[in-house]
Amino acid sequence: MSIEAGGLIVNFIFSLYNPAFVQNLYQKLDLSEMYSRSRLVFFSMYSFILVISILKAVLFYLVVMLLSKIDLTKPFSSFVSRQISLLSYFTFSIGILGYIGQETARNLQHRGYTTDNLNPFWEGNEAFILMAGVIYIIATIFTKGVELQNENDLTV
Repeated sequence: MSIEAGGLIVNFIFSLYNPAFVQNLYQKLDLSEMYSRSRLVFFSMYSFILVISILKAVLFYLVVMLLSKIDLTKPFSSFVSRQISLLSYFTFSIGILGYIGQETARNLQHRGYTTDNLNPFWEGNEAFILMAGVIYIIATIFTKGVELQNENDLTV
């Protein structure tokens, strides 16, 4: 995820300085027609792609941090509860931004832009939104577990 986000960022910056390079972007993402027709459209669509890939990298980082710092003897801690809540927020953001990007690309298609090569970046939006709901429920359970564990520690 981090490599993908980094590759997209580097290619975006490089395309600002050398617009002829736009057709050779990372993952065969040829947006040269879009760039030549409207720079605003190019920058907006590429911004969607960048933000989604950066959010996915941050989400992966949060999962790694959660797995490395979780104490299985006392899993209900405020750190774990906060991390799981953050996971749900980032997952929901990825799903919503992906959906908005997909609808924007579909709208641009009606205006004559070719956006088929952007479809891999919008895949799984519904899954991210559903996953965010499930993770949020788990976060709520962990929050309640932290409260019960703290209450139990005080009574002992």
